[in-house]
Amino acid sequence: MKKDLDIKFKKAYKIASETTIKLPPDIMLQFYAYYKQATKGNDYAQSNNDSELRDAFKLNAWIQLSHLNEDDAKKHYIELVNKFLINKN
Repeated sequence: MKKDLDIKFKKAYKIASETTIKLPPDIMLQFYAYYKQATKGNDYAQSNNDSELRDAFKLNAWIQLSHLNEDDAKKHYIELVNKFLINKN
């Protein structure tokens, strides 16, 4: 079951990474947060990006998902891809 989820998650990530669809910033934050929670769990890392405000929004979105385990975050990420990207390219 976990292996199947990992395969679906990798496929969903590939679709999201290669999309040309312009999504609203709030949806992009959801993609970011679910991806980080799915791959890093609650191991929040500081970014070396030039935009402190953008980093704050991204970190906040990720922290809001701290109640999810990595598998649940993967499932939500896959749902986002299905909702916003599948059959829309």
